[in-house]
Amino acid sequence: MKSRTITLSLPVILATSVLLAACSDDDKVAGTSAPQSDARVRVAMLQPPRSGLTPLSDDAFKLSRWSTAETLIRLDALGDPQPFLATEWKQIDPKTWRFVIRKGVKFHDGTDLTVERVVQALTAATKAAPKPRILDGIAMTVEADGENAIIVRTANEDALIPNRLSSPQLAILAARAYGPDGRVIPIEAGTGPFVLKEIKGTESARLDRFENYWGEKAKLAGIDADYVPDGTARAAALRTGAADVVEAVPVSQVALLDPALVHEVPMPRTNTLYLNTKSGPLTDPGLRAAIREAIDREAIVKTVYEGRADIAAGLLGPALPWAAELRRPIPDRTQVSNPNGVEITLATFSDRAELPEVAVLLEQQLTKAGFKVKQEVRQYAHIEADALAGKFDAFILSRATVLDSGDPVAYMYSDFACAGSFNISQLCNADVDEVLRRAAALSSGPARRQAIIDAESAILATDAAIPMLHERVIQGESKRVTAAERDPRERTLITERTAIASGQQAD
Repeated sequence: MKSRTITLSLPVILATSVLLAACSDDDKVAGTSAPQSDARVRVAMLQPPRSGLTPLSDDAFKLSRWSTAETLIRLDALGDPQPFLATEWKQIDPKTWRFVIRKGVKFHDGTDLTVERVVQALTAATKAAPKPRILDGIAMTVEADGENAIIVRTANEDALIPNRLSSPQLAILAARAYGPDGRVIPIEAGTGPFVLKEIKGTESARLDRFENYWGEKAKLAGIDADYVPDGTARAAALRTGAADVVEAVPVSQVALLDPALVHEVPMPRTNTLYLNTKSGPLTDPGLRAAIREAIDREAIVKTVYEGRADIAAGLLGPALPWAAELRRPIPDRTQVSNPNGVEITLATFSDRAELPEVAVLLEQQLTKAGFKVKQEVRQYAHIEADALAGKFDAFILSRATVLDSGDPVAYMYSDFACAGSFNISQLCNADVDEVLRRAAALSSGPARRQAIIDAESAILATDAAIPMLHERVIQGESKRVTAAERDPRERTLITERTAIASGQQAD
């Protein structure tokens, strides 16, 4: 394979990113500072930590959203890897990558970011039990290469190693974070513009501005984060001014809020109807086509989601804006067969409150089209095994389409390849497998994105999955806050550029 070197200065990358605010060449020089204040921002988080804020779990996304733990790579708005704690990289061969580590970076405890520390942090992730989700199925070793670079080797070819290293679960922390018992405690151990000073279990966390940050210093003096699982309470905190930034405001609470405080963020999550292609009546492509044509997506969005979702044109939604630009109509769609009262079982789970409501509407629409529909709704833990075993004719699922690598190929392979581990549709199609294989072999960039859309088209042509809508999350922000991030991937929220408007201190 031809080697490829990527060398980009972080200021240039940030200037072109949709998700990240623009910087000048002077902004990201160590010691440079933007206007700062003594103001702190108050954040109401959706979920408490599950694993003590260890970065080796999903808690890593909190550390990332608070800008305290940083990774070697970060993703731009297109999902392409860009420099962060690594300044450049090269693919030496299909299984070997070399990353150059940024100089002049200090951890929050005052120690230096070194090649040895990067090797130790990444090696700890590879040996963790359980492994971080981003490393599922990946055998990876890391070693130093001189004083300023590391070598990453994988057992199998993997074009997404830079994307994987962008996962918050592979954040680089100081040596003090890693205990002999395998626990990772991130207090005063990151490299970001905010230093985590205090963890109060599942109640709250406190972060202060890190004065020795390698880039632009934070404008805020700090972050006070509270965990507020109850959606009504989160909305009340925004309405009363008790919180400045609120995660996931429930749709039911939006009408009670000032519209100026509400911001809808498209999520890489699609509500999809999976159809059984291996057994039962829907092995008939014409009947699957009949279901495709019977679904009234607009009615579902309007009735169940109160208009706060996007009608699906494909598997990938507005959270990946490039998808709509590349998507083309699918030619020669299968013709519709008359259902003639054929009976099908429509299943879903009750853990997400909107899905049983979607099932009710779908039953009405499919009955009108000529199907006889039987519903089955259980808790997810009690229905997943049957769904994966193909025991239902149709299954409604709210599915994340971009997993930890920031790339949808893993989701498509898992759900629609012959060997996919989450193949509810029981699909096994040679054309689909081939386009997925081609997409997986390409590095991030325009060619891979086009291959992904080609794979989406091949999947949709089978009518094994009928995408219905793309979900949004509602983020609340008080009027005194500026430059809070609205990130579809939920990796950033409060950054060095977030500020409190002049004269707008806490109530």
